[in-house]
Amino acid sequence: MVNHFNKKWLLHALWLLLVHTNGYAQNYYALQGSNYAGSLGIGNNPASIVNTPYKWDVTIFGVQKKNATNSVVIHNWSLFSNPAKSEYSIREGDFKRFVYDDLNVNLLNTRIALNRKQAIGFGLNLRSYTQASTGPVNFVDTLTSTRDFFDLGNYDRKLSADAIHSAWVEFFVTWAQTIWDRTDSRLNAGVTAKLTRGVSGAYVNILNGSATSTVHNNINDYTLQDVYAEYEYSSNYDGWQKEKGTRQNLRDFLSHSQTGVSFDFGLEYLIKPQQILTVFDDDTYYDYNWKIGLSLLDVGFNPYKYGVNSRRVSGFHDNITDTVLDIRFDDIDKLQDFNERLNGIAKNIKQPGGTFHVVNPMRLVLNVDHFITGAWYVNGNASLNLSSLSGKERRLTELNMLTVTPRWETRRLGFFLPIQFNTKEKLWVGGAVKFGPLLLGIHNWANVFSKNKMQNGGAYLALVLRPGKNTATRLDKRLDCPPN
Repeated sequence: MVNHFNKKWLLHALWLLLVHTNGYAQNYYALQGSNYAGSLGIGNNPASIVNTPYKWDVTIFGVQKKNATNSVVIHNWSLFSNPAKSEYSIREGDFKRFVYDDLNVNLLNTRIALNRKQAIGFGLNLRSYTQASTGPVNFVDTLTSTRDFFDLGNYDRKLSADAIHSAWVEFFVTWAQTIWDRTDSRLNAGVTAKLTRGVSGAYVNILNGSATSTVHNNINDYTLQDVYAEYEYSSNYDGWQKEKGTRQNLRDFLSHSQTGVSFDFGLEYLIKPQQILTVFDDDTYYDYNWKIGLSLLDVGFNPYKYGVNSRRVSGFHDNITDTVLDIRFDDIDKLQDFNERLNGIAKNIKQPGGTFHVVNPMRLVLNVDHFITGAWYVNGNASLNLSSLSGKERRLTELNMLTVTPRWETRRLGFFLPIQFNTKEKLWVGGAVKFGPLLLGIHNWANVFSKNKMQNGGAYLALVLRPGKNTATRLDKRLDCPPN
C-alpha cells in the first residue's frame, strides 16, 4: 500500500531519517586522494593537506547526505521532481530491517600552507548520525492492533531492535608536516584535535521480546512473556517549551549540551615519478605515481545527560495480553504519558541518571591514489569500522566500505565517477563535477533516473575558495647565480 505524507509525526521521522541533505567531509568521494582536495581532505586524512599546491583554501560552505534503508520506499520523487508529490510505502515481508542516515555541514574549513612541508587547518562542522536496525520481523502495512502483529508469526521468536542517534558541533584544528623527503619518496603525517558539543543524543535497545499464544475465557490471545528495553535521550530536550519561543529554546538547547573531544591521525606516503626534468618543466614537487594514505578517524565520544523520561524496563506482570496493551497505550502522544502507563505492565522500571556516552564512528581508512596519464587518476578507498572495539553498546558506524573513483581533474575542472560498495551491501554508482570553486556530486545515479530510489543514496556540494593562481609553478632558474 502506498501512502501520502499526511501525518506530521511520520513526515518528521522520514525527514530526519531519509530526506535531510547531509554527510561528513571524508565522504566527498570525488575528491578522495586528490591533490586539490585541500581543506575538504582533512576529514579523510589530516596528512593530506601538506601535498596541495595552494598556499591556502577555504571551504566557505559544504553539505553532504548519505542514507540507506531496506524498509521504506519513497515513490514519485527524484532529484528533478517535486518532493511535495512524493509518497512512501513500507516494505512488507519477514526480514531484518535497517535505516541509516548521516549528516555533515562544513563551515569555513580553512587550510593554510606554512611552507611546502608544513600546513595547518581549522574550521567548524555540524554532524549527525542516525542508525536503526531490527532482528527478523514480519510486517505488513495494514496492521491495526498488537494482535495483527503477532498473528504474522512474530510471537514465536525473540524480538530485538536498536536505534542510536548522535548529533554534535565540532571545532577542529589540524597540524600536518613532512616527516622525510627523499629522492624517490616522501612521508607526510598529520593530526586533528576536535572539541565537540553533543547537542542531540538518543538510544533505544530492545532485547528478548517474546509472547506466547494462549487461551483466556475461550478466546485466543497473546500473553507477553519477557523483554528488556532501554530508551534514553539527551536532557536538553526537556527544556524545550513552546511558550519560550524558538530563539530562546535554541539558546537553552545548545547551552545545556555537553563537551567532548575526539582525534584523527593520518599518514601519507608518496612514491615520486622518476622522470628527468629540465628548467622549462612545471614544478613537479607535488606530483606522484602512487599516493598511499592510512588514517584513524573519529577516535572519541560525545557525552549526554539522561533526559528525565529515559527508562530501563524488564519483564512483564502476569496476564499482560495484546488486548491489555492496545487499551493501555491508546492515544499516547508524548513519552511522559507512555512512562506513566508502563506502571502495572512492566515488572521492573528504572530511571537512569548521570550521563551516557555515544562512541563516534571510529574507523581505519586506507586510501590509494594512482596517477595514470595527463589529468587522469584512479583512487581506491577502504574503510574498516572500529567503534565496536570500545566495548560500548552506544556506538556509531560509518556506511563506507569500498570505493573506487576514476577521475579526470585539473586545477579548475574535474569529472568523477565514484563506485562504492557499502556496509549495507549496496552497490552505488555516483558522479561529481568540479567547476572552479563549486563541487557538485551524488552518491547514486538512481536518485536522478528513478523515482523510487531516493531512500538510498544522497548528494553533496561544496564551495571552496582558492588563490587565483597555482602556487606550484617552477621558476626559470637559468639566470640564477651559481651557489658559492
